[in-house]
Amino acid sequence: MDLTNAQWELVAPLIPNPPRRKDGRGRPRRERREVLDGMLWIFRTGAQWAELPGRYPPYQTCHRYFQQWCRDGTLKGLLHALAQDLYERGEINITEASIDGTFAGAKKGGSAVGKTKRGKGTKIMAISDRPGLPIAAGIASASPHEVTLVDETIDNGFLDHAPDRLIGDRAYDSDGLDERLWEERGIEMISPHRTNRKRAPTQDGRPLHRYKRRWKVERLFAWLQNYHRLITRYERHAENFLGFVRLGCISILLRHF
Repeated sequence: MDLTNAQWELVAPLIPNPPRRKDGRGRPRRERREVLDGMLWIFRTGAQWAELPGRYPPYQTCHRYFQQWCRDGTLKGLLHALAQDLYERGEINITEASIDGTFAGAKKGGSAVGKTKRGKGTKIMAISDRPGLPIAAGIASASPHEVTLVDETIDNGFLDHAPDRLIGDRAYDSDGLDERLWEERGIEMISPHRTNRKRAPTQDGRPLHRYKRRWKVERLFAWLQNYHRLITRYERHAENFLGFVRLGCISILLRHF
C-alpha cells in the first residue's frame, strides 16, 4: 500500500529535491513520492529491485535514490523528525523502554556480518518506548553478545533524550552494564538475573515488575518482520540494510500520526 496523502504531507518537507543540472539537460526528475512508494513496495514484499512494477519509476531510479538517501542522511533525518514530533505530542513515552535484538541471515555476506550457530548474519538491535514504538535501531555483526551492543544502540536513538529506564531479558544481566549506564547516562537497567549468576543479586522485585511489559519490544520486532526485506539480508553494504531498518521504523511511526 502506497503512502496516503496525509502521510506524504508529513514527510515531503523532509525529503530534499534533487539538484538540477546547470545546463538544463537530462531527463525530467521523477516525483519524490513515486520514488518513495517504489522503495516501500520493495521493502514490504522483499522482491528484487528488478521486479518493481511498472506503476512506479524505473527500478534503477528507485535504487539509486535509495542508496543516496541512505548515505546522505535523508532517511535518518526523516526518522528523527517523525519520532521527535511524536514525542513532543506526547505519543512517545520514554519513562521506560525495552531493548532486544533479532537475527537476520546474510545470504551474500558483506560488512557487519558475523558467524553464529545459525550461520552468517546481522543483528538488528532496537529499543521501544513504553507503548512499544521504536525510539532507537541499528545493526551490527551477529557475533558479539547483545550486552556489548547496548551503548551503541542507545547512541542510535531517534530522540534528543535517552529513556529513564531500560528493560532487557537475562542476556543483559551485567553488573558492569548496570553501573556504566547509571553513572554515565543516568539510565536504570532492569533485567532478571541469570540462573548461573555468581555474584549476589542486585535487583529487588519491585523494578522487575516492569519486566512484564517487555513483550512490547518483541511486538515491535514482529511489526518489523512483516516487512520481508528485513527477514533475510541481501544487501552487501551495511548502509543499505540499515536503510531498510530505518524505513521499517518510519513506516511504523507514520501509522501513529
